[in-house]
Amino acid sequence: MADRKPNRLLHESSPYLLQHAYNPVDWHPWGEKALQRALQENKPILVSIGYAACHWCHVMEKQSFEKPEVAAVMNEHFVCIKVDREERPDVDAVYMEALQAMGLQGGWPLNVFLTPEAKPFYGGTYFAPQKWVKLLKSIAESYHTNSKELLESAEQFAQHLQKNVLQRYGLKEESYTLTEKGLKNLYHTIAKRFDRTHGGFNPAPKFPMPATLLFLLRYYHHTHDDTALAQLNLTLREMAYGGIYDQAGGGFARYSVDAEWLVPHFEKMLYDNAQLITLYSEAYQLTHEPLYKTIVYDTIKFVERELMSSDFGFYSSLDADSEGEEGRFYTFTKDELNRLLKSEEPLFSKYFNITAAGNYEHGRNILHRKISDEAFARENELELDVLLDMVSSWKKQLMRCRSKKVRPALDDKVLCSWNALMLKALADAYYVFGEQRFLKLAVCNAEFIFDKMRYDQQLYHSYKNGTATVPAFLEDYAQLISALIRLYEVTFNEEWLQQARHCTDHVLANFSEAESELLYFTSHTADKLIARTKEVFDDVIPASNSVMARNLHLLGLYFDEDAFSLRAENMLREVSPLLVKEPSHLSNWAILYYTQLTTTAEVAIVGSNIAGMREELSSFYLPNMVLMGSSHTSNLPLLAGKTPTNGKTTIYVCYNKTCQQPVHKPADAIKQLQPEHMAGKFAPL
Repeated sequence: MADRKPNRLLHESSPYLLQHAYNPVDWHPWGEKALQRALQENKPILVSIGYAACHWCHVMEKQSFEKPEVAAVMNEHFVCIKVDREERPDVDAVYMEALQAMGLQGGWPLNVFLTPEAKPFYGGTYFAPQKWVKLLKSIAESYHTNSKELLESAEQFAQHLQKNVLQRYGLKEESYTLTEKGLKNLYHTIAKRFDRTHGGFNPAPKFPMPATLLFLLRYYHHTHDDTALAQLNLTLREMAYGGIYDQAGGGFARYSVDAEWLVPHFEKMLYDNAQLITLYSEAYQLTHEPLYKTIVYDTIKFVERELMSSDFGFYSSLDADSEGEEGRFYTFTKDELNRLLKSEEPLFSKYFNITAAGNYEHGRNILHRKISDEAFARENELELDVLLDMVSSWKKQLMRCRSKKVRPALDDKVLCSWNALMLKALADAYYVFGEQRFLKLAVCNAEFIFDKMRYDQQLYHSYKNGTATVPAFLEDYAQLISALIRLYEVTFNEEWLQQARHCTDHVLANFSEAESELLYFTSHTADKLIARTKEVFDDVIPASNSVMARNLHLLGLYFDEDAFSLRAENMLREVSPLLVKEPSHLSNWAILYYTQLTTTAEVAIVGSNIAGMREELSSFYLPNMVLMGSSHTSNLPLLAGKTPTNGKTTIYVCYNKTCQQPVHKPADAIKQLQPEHMAGKFAPL
């Protein structure tokens, strides 16, 4: 790059923007300077949005943005702005919604053309170079010869973006009630998309959808519908056996391009791995399937090894590409394996389904499994312990081999919301498995967030090179509050719960509007965009509004705050027409529906052995409760007046602030937590 001049991105901190800092395109970062230039020069704006681990973003950069002749066309006719979608999800959300309003398929790279007032009029995703240059020239000509029609179109899209979510989809608010039939209808609508052969949801490409699978867990727990559990187990097993899971090093890639989970898009994202740790932990709690425990432990080990900073922040992602090829770091030819494993290669290749021709590009193989260790040991007349020792040895040899390879690029910015997902995942894993290392990592990460990403009570979205930037979005607060609630439940340190309450008060004061119970994605004090969006649809990461609604439901119980509980109910009611229509895209809302329908248990442990009692309770899958404990005087309303009885650590199981007889054994508490007890008559204490 020595012979190239840098552009305006050189002084940015985002690894994605820095990747483009030596493009001949005259890139601007998003901000007032670029927008003002467009107005002053009366030029349309090109906003190009991507992220560091995005394969097709790299392809378009190499084919177009690095070419001087293409850059010349862009620079002549447009003010060009590069945006890291992970750093500025607010900008991404507005223009992705605009693209979809145009009837076009969303994705990244996202390229949107705007008027000088930043109103969108056309867009798309990846464009091949010849098509891209042709499009640039066509839009430039249209802007100068047909600007009236183009500006009218932009104004219509801008007005569309300012509508509320129900208006956009032509739906009306309806009265609704929580019913068993309603819950079953949500499940049956989701079940129409089940891939009953390979797991997950049709069609390919297949993304792990953790919130939807967490809903299936809860639905099975409530209804004992074996079909729901079978689909869940099929999905978790096939993902764990497939190429989407790194068989050697642990951790999941972002998605599978095929129905069989074999060929992944090889980038590894923190948010996927965090949520899948939570999912596999909860699934283990219900099923006690050893495979799920292995996945949790190995995925946490991957995150520690490859995505954790020395001060316990978690980096964003690993690229899909290395040495100019997607997946090269993770794949092997049969000859490479033969040289590495020697006499054990044939058995290894049988275990991981390796062929001479390869199952991927350039004769390379993606490691994957088809059967359980028990079945493989039987088929090959091996003792199970012997096989497991061999597999462990193989993985160590592969990892030593990898350590000598060129590594995929690391996106080393630390995002608050994604760190909060990982914080919650570690707390969830600790709750289920009791591994002290998981709790230590969780607490260290929470301390990192409060130490490095909060100044003067202001939370920030992104952290890199010792500096926190971009004021926090609703997703940051919502995910952090959720994680802090869970951290309280595994430590009984009330400071974490008080921090969750403090963040919630801030959210309600700064992200609300008078006309709706739903919350804006940006604060009242944030940079003004052409529209202020509200995130409602649950994608791979649940929507910030659904996470916040679930938080309000839980905190309403913890703090006996009826306003929180009512807000959660009203938020669910507001999206209910969408939920009924598209539960697959609102599955975290569906979890809230289940939570409110089935009544949340309030479980309080008081006495000297609160940690031991919690540990015993954690061996049972109890997805709808708030858990609290204290060995001393507590400020929590639900602990007020509750004392140990007969000098023993005591468990109180309550519903709607009305408690059953206090008990001293977790097994007795479990009996009181069965559905038939929820409707019983409890004696107030």
